[in-house]
Amino acid sequence: MSSKYKILYFFQNSDTAILEIQRLDLPDNADAEATYHWLYYDKLTGSLIKLWFRSLDSSTEIEERYFEQGYLKFNKTEATYIEKHNSSQQKLNNMGNRAPGDEISALIDNYLK
Repeated sequence: MSSKYKILYFFQNSDTAILEIQRLDLPDNADAEATYHWLYYDKLTGSLIKLWFRSLDSSTEIEERYFEQGYLKFNKTEATYIEKHNSSQQKLNNMGNRAPGDEISALIDNYLK
């Protein structure tokens, strides 16, 4: 894993991966928008897209994240992502904070350049 970031959340299915990363290569006083990034990886097209974070809601059982592009709801085992513009719904597995594999890691490294 890169020393430039760490994985905070990682969800995936056969077509999609959604991750939250924390940049480790910034000063301690960097703002949250620069430090934390939610990324959407479309495995079919190979594209990596930044999800523009808007707000969150959190309880003991369910976490929710609202983005400009959609909505993510998750618990300890699974997640559902609903795209804003076409309302398609994707079920994803919660992979914890494990490494996402070489292909996604290389895309994240390139994104952070």
